[in-house]
Amino acid sequence: MAIQWYPGHMHKAQKAIAEVLPQVDLLIEVLDARIPSSSENPAIAKLRGEKPCIKVLSKSDLADPKVTAEWQEYLERDRGVKTFTTTTDDPGKIRQIIDLCRKMFPAKDASLKTINSMIVGIPNVGKSTLINILADRIIAKTGNEPAVTKSQQRINLGSGIVLFDTPGILWPKIENPNSSYRLAVTGAIKNTAMEFDDVGFYAAEYLIKAYPELLKARFQLDSIPDTELAFLEAAARRRGALTGGGRINFHKICELLINELRAGIVGRISLETPAMIERENLAVAEAKAKKEEENQARKRRFKDGSRRSDN
Repeated sequence: MAIQWYPGHMHKAQKAIAEVLPQVDLLIEVLDARIPSSSENPAIAKLRGEKPCIKVLSKSDLADPKVTAEWQEYLERDRGVKTFTTTTDDPGKIRQIIDLCRKMFPAKDASLKTINSMIVGIPNVGKSTLINILADRIIAKTGNEPAVTKSQQRINLGSGIVLFDTPGILWPKIENPNSSYRLAVTGAIKNTAMEFDDVGFYAAEYLIKAYPELLKARFQLDSIPDTELAFLEAAARRRGALTGGGRINFHKICELLINELRAGIVGRISLETPAMIERENLAVAEAKAKKEEENQARKRRFKDGSRRSDN
């Protein structure tokens, strides 16, 4: 079952974005480098249309560099899209985004005096930190939790770049359940809106297959068990995540695993690849088509039953 989190201010923010977007020349979408697809708002993709877009892959120092390179190549297949990787400890590189904004426009638009840009992204993706570095002053409130920014503001970055900041938003319904879990793992969904046990088991199932050596090293295990349950039990014993009677405290070990993943302590980990997303999108589309077919069949049965009762 997908995890859903869409507080009221996000609905208002999405409406505000739709209203301002026609005035915007360039979109800057901040994505989490560990989950570029899952952190991409499908509503923004529809609203963007043909506008040039810089997709900033933030927290790239926490992601698998090989997978990040795959994502850059994949995302730049889309016309008008350029990618840019950032880390919060390299402000000099982040400021290069201003130069890239200018380069996004062809020579015929070189005389454009002001580029109106809009920055968007999911909660807790590092958008506010990026804005403060670009503006070279504290403008946006930052915090290691989602939904810190709750209102829109207009910022002059200099060099002819004006930036519309927006609150971090998710979308009303996350159709891919895997995406909702990945958003929870990386901290885009508030802890109070998720169950650590549930999310921890999801993360463990993926990690024992994708990054077994990192888990072995971090949890000092001789080998990685075949199931997420067995791994969490072994990790809990190594870390002392036990109850008074010596039983496994799954909530404690799951919370520990998630927190260490978010902080990058386990290692540089990506939670999805382009190939994975292609398969998942196909499965979601097939499930939607099947559900629609079942709904239509139910309507036909209801209509046929009504006709028989009338006769």
